[in-house]
Amino acid sequence: MSEDILDTIKEQIEANPIILYMKGSPAAPQCGFSAQTVQCLVACGQRFAYVDILSNPEIRATLPQYANWPTFPQLYVSGELVGGCDIITEMFESGELEPLIKSAVEAA
Repeated sequence: MSEDILDTIKEQIEANPIILYMKGSPAAPQCGFSAQTVQCLVACGQRFAYVDILSNPEIRATLPQYANWPTFPQLYVSGELVGGCDIITEMFESGELEPLIKSAVEAA
């Protein structure tokens, strides 16, 4: 793992209360899992940052080792990995995601 890429990832996660590492962009997701995760986040009504891992191959290669999480998308809230599509969707459906997202934005 490149130290420069690790530093970039750490800076992105620390600088953004909510950041999604995804395939594509929120306006044009490039996979169904990324699209589903974006829908859940948008429904929470807060702005969030994103990184398109398809146009950032070094981040795509490094993030799974950094997070010990092999798949994408990956959602970080307040510096912590929350999870991928299945976890985010479950949290949204159970009502857990929106308060987590709102508290992260308020604390920032």
